[in-house]
Amino acid sequence: MNRAQPLVLGIESSCDETGVGIVRGTELLTNTVSSSMDEHVRFGGVIPEIASRAHLDAFIPTLDQALADAGVRLADIDAIAVTAGPGLAGALMVGVCAAKALAVATGKPLYAINHLVAHVGVGLLDQNAADGGTPGGSAQPGGAPQLPAHLGALLVSGGHTEILKINSLTDDVQLLGSTIDDAAGEAYDKVARILGLGYPGGPAIDKLARTGNGKAIRFPRGLSQPKYMGTAEEPGKHRYDWSFSGLKTAVARCVEQFEARGEEVPVADIAASFQEAVVDIITSKAVLACREHGITDVLLGGGVAANSRLRELTAQRCGSAGIRLHVPALNLCTDNGAMVAALGAQLVMAGKEPSDIGFAPDSSLPVTSVLLDA
Repeated sequence: MNRAQPLVLGIESSCDETGVGIVRGTELLTNTVSSSMDEHVRFGGVIPEIASRAHLDAFIPTLDQALADAGVRLADIDAIAVTAGPGLAGALMVGVCAAKALAVATGKPLYAINHLVAHVGVGLLDQNAADGGTPGGSAQPGGAPQLPAHLGALLVSGGHTEILKINSLTDDVQLLGSTIDDAAGEAYDKVARILGLGYPGGPAIDKLARTGNGKAIRFPRGLSQPKYMGTAEEPGKHRYDWSFSGLKTAVARCVEQFEARGEEVPVADIAASFQEAVVDIITSKAVLACREHGITDVLLGGGVAANSRLRELTAQRCGSAGIRLHVPALNLCTDNGAMVAALGAQLVMAGKEPSDIGFAPDSSLPVTSVLLDA
């Protein structure tokens, strides 16, 4: 195996995207994704059984396309990496079983990795500045990109909202704060349903919010009261945590009040005000966590990282706090195989032992577990 510049195939199937990516060291060769999102639209959210069956149908064609796009053969691959968690149990099982089958058939080492940490690893790819992104890693003279020394990660998606401190990408990731109920993306989907905007809710609300007044309605910012926040000297239990369940309920009550009075519901203003509440509390708490934990660089990842207002306010507040913001290309923010391959390559280059073939996927895998052994 070439440990200096390993050729790694990454497999992602934690939710509704079947992703296969191939990297050589930190060079992205291909990022091939097949999404089943259209099959979930009529249900207003991802249906696990449908997602699992879609992965089964899509995996072989996606793998074949990825190998063709990268111009490599399966025999050329040095190692295989697969998302072992967190995610939907059935969806994870499809990807893990496929990866195990490939590993057994080819004799290649297999790395069972953490989906969330992979969102950070994508910042090391040489091509991550394409499509409007900004590089997450800095190139060293004559060497490959390196992650900044004091790095944090703000991950915002349909299933996760977390702020991390990355002491070491391959073996030391610290969870500083997370949502205690709905994730931000989940809240977007639920509020979009309340407003009659359809699924997925994130893009619909983001687009409509541009025509509304974000200050029209003051929606609650969950867990922002002093009893939850505490102080820098005596931090409260939820100082860096989020809660979006109450915000979702507040939007529903707001709509009900307009309808009860027989008034037209100002959908654009509600969408803009809801979005402002979400991005306000996410960015304020994330920047607070960074400042209090010595984080000088932060990477914004996850599907909701495509949200225009979140990008704008995160950049603004990070800039004011002297924190450098790194945002991968849009197609690398959402779930994909390239991020899995990227983290897998880092594990190979760090000399980490591959996972035992007997490991099982873990739908609740904690972010502190970067690599599963068995």
